[in-house]
Amino acid sequence: MKQSIAAVFALIGLIAGISTYLYNSAKSGTELTAQAAPAAVVQAPVKPAQPLNKVRSVQTRPDFSLADTVGVMRSITEWDGKAMVVNFWATWCAPCRREMPLLKALQTEYADADVQIIGIAVDLREDVLGYLEQAPVNYPVMIGDQDAIDAAEGFGVEFMAMPFTAFTDHNGNVLHVQIGEVHRPQAELIFNTVARVRTGEIDPAMARRLIAHGMAGVQDPGT
Repeated sequence: MKQSIAAVFALIGLIAGISTYLYNSAKSGTELTAQAAPAAVVQAPVKPAQPLNKVRSVQTRPDFSLADTVGVMRSITEWDGKAMVVNFWATWCAPCRREMPLLKALQTEYADADVQIIGIAVDLREDVLGYLEQAPVNYPVMIGDQDAIDAAEGFGVEFMAMPFTAFTDHNGNVLHVQIGEVHRPQAELIFNTVARVRTGEIDPAMARRLIAHGMAGVQDPGT
């Protein structure tokens, strides 16, 4: 199992390395152009190279089972009827660790709206248990390696990158998938849209379009 996890980490490391190379290349090109431009000209910023990831469209939540932190197999269907936030993370992933306090807060704030955060750790069990002992969470966490990656693929991921978070409505329809850290304005936009689906005001297809449009206008705090 550890060899399998090591292989997964190596693949993710390779992807991260390529992304870093592309980013540095883009940055170098920007610096050269800025030096050649007249002082009065403000050079437009070059966006960093995007991570090598792709998400295909998935309409419904996949069914899968993974072991929880005490070794008991848990099925995702256990939370049927809830609007799920399925968060794939790892202990070595800085953005994953950074967003966990927000996920804890959202679990508390939206519990009455039947929202359920579920963590899926793609990591070594001992590392996950050690980390959660130091930084406990108030939502269930399941742990896996290849089986966890298979679960992520069920949400449409073709190249694994973390954190990766899938949002569903209360009927298991996948409304949004997020590669990268989740921020509060994004989560609130999604939850507000989920609530409109629940009341019948809009259908899942419209919800997906509204979320996609709204996310384009939501700025990350760090930008």
